[in-house]
Amino acid sequence: MPQLHLYVPDEVAARLRERAEARGQSLSRYLAELLTEKLTDDWPEGYFERVVGSWQGDPLERPPQGEFELRDGLDVPAGH
Repeated sequence: MPQLHLYVPDEVAARLRERAEARGQSLSRYLAELLTEKLTDDWPEGYFERVVGSWQGDPLERPPQGEFELRDGLDVPAGH
């Protein structure tokens, strides 16, 4: 597995170490998970289960949208 080296400000390094420790992970494993999450094109695991139906405020209401606006058409030459 490739090994990467990077430099971050002291404050960032301290926060990363704290978060890794809170998860019971090594800093290396924690960083690998962060980067993997940021580089994926998929939704995070369990995303929809955590989000769908979680609104706890007043019911959302969509106001009236008004009338559909009619616009002039574009004059496009034939064949384009």
